[in-house]
Amino acid sequence: MLTFIPSSSMATMILSKILLLAFAFFFTYLEGRVHGKTKPNHLHIVSLISLPPAPAPAPAPAPQASSPSYYTDSPTPGPIPSLVRSLANVYNVLYFGAVGDGDTDDTQAFKMAWDTACFQNEPAILLAPDDYSFMIQPTVFTGPCKTSLVFQIDGTIMPPDGPESWPSKTNKRQWLVFYKIDGMSMQGGGVIDGRGEKWWNLPCKPHKGPSGATLPGPCDSPVAMRFFMSSNLTVQGLEVKNSPQFHFRFDNCQDVTVQMLSIKSPPRSPNTDGIHIENTNNVQIYNSVVSNGDDCVSIGAGCHNVDIKNITCGPGHGISIGSLGIGNSRACVSNITVRDSVIKRSENGVRIKTWQGGYGSVSKISFHNISMETVRNPIIIDQYYCQTKNCTNQTSAVHISDILYTSIKGTYDVRSPPLHLACSDSVPCTNLELAEIELLPAHGQFVADPFCWNAYGAMQNLTIPPISCLLDGIPQYIGQNTIDQCQDNLY
Repeated sequence: MLTFIPSSSMATMILSKILLLAFAFFFTYLEGRVHGKTKPNHLHIVSLISLPPAPAPAPAPAPQASSPSYYTDSPTPGPIPSLVRSLANVYNVLYFGAVGDGDTDDTQAFKMAWDTACFQNEPAILLAPDDYSFMIQPTVFTGPCKTSLVFQIDGTIMPPDGPESWPSKTNKRQWLVFYKIDGMSMQGGGVIDGRGEKWWNLPCKPHKGPSGATLPGPCDSPVAMRFFMSSNLTVQGLEVKNSPQFHFRFDNCQDVTVQMLSIKSPPRSPNTDGIHIENTNNVQIYNSVVSNGDDCVSIGAGCHNVDIKNITCGPGHGISIGSLGIGNSRACVSNITVRDSVIKRSENGVRIKTWQGGYGSVSKISFHNISMETVRNPIIIDQYYCQTKNCTNQTSAVHISDILYTSIKGTYDVRSPPLHLACSDSVPCTNLELAEIELLPAHGQFVADPFCWNAYGAMQNLTIPPISCLLDGIPQYIGQNTIDQCQDNLY
């Protein structure tokens, strides 16, 4: 019996063929798991997104891409690398019929991509790829999803262009809403463009009428991104600009991280708060730049455990707690920290503002290591906040207590005093502590005196300017048991 013994070259050839077959099998497997960037034929599938958030059968899988090139092209921060290692499914909106020319309505494609990704049992990425501009009508993206989800925005997404282009029977107060989502990251190197200019120029807007007066006409304007009743959210890495109203709004949310954002709108764009939170707890807002026509960050009623760090803010209206207590309502806010930040060329620096007639409390607030550059009101408490000339003083007020200001330094606009503490006649501010305050005029050498009204507290060391208007001790009568009113809200 003859035995054939292959030569070394023959063995090499056989081994190469085996490796080639193994690679082809692996690539076919990978290809079945990843939906990449190449644009396919349009699909015609009815989205389930408008249905109530109830369990639904998983839709048919989307067509498969010919190449997983998305992984090598994405410049985006966040959890993508770990998801790549686990071969997460990528659902490219182009595969669901999106055109991405900036004019075509791509709403249905985003809805179908969301539905498909949301109902997966494995981590999923919904991809709006770069080099495309997607126009999306007002839409609600509903959860809860079966898996953790990444909304990857590498291109540009935008709403219809102004009030005249808005769907006639659609709510004009919001654009994209994320409802009952648990575990989502919105991220990417792309742009969210709110196309707000035509909304800002409505006759009703304050800057359009004479001397700040408003003119008659419709006035509703949409929030760009609203998260409602959601948890475990991350928003990072995006450029967000020109929102008709607030850029981001979080309502009734838990465990939110916002970081590495660039938010930009013109200084005179009305009500364009950068990030607004309401009834939202356990929030981290880090490492972002906000330049707009209103508050960089605004904190509404029902917020607790909020950490704001390394924010560059301005022009704008500063970082605000409030306004609180509107319409004689209850407001409870506690455990808020703002630190290591810069506020420049802004109407306000760090502000607490409440309406007359409200009740509740603002407590355990810390403003630390904040640099002011030509800020009109670097430190301000305003318990007489009013947007008209007809507001009257009332006996009820939100109680402000345990507020710490440390290492706040820089320059102020000489049109206002560097420190303005206007507390309620009937409910004084208590336990205000100030240390290492150095605020000098941006122009000239005259240092204005601080203003205090019914404000109780102490200086831990000498300040510039001296704050001699603070009242010592604790007032004997506050007027209402405001601390007890908020105990059930504290965490």
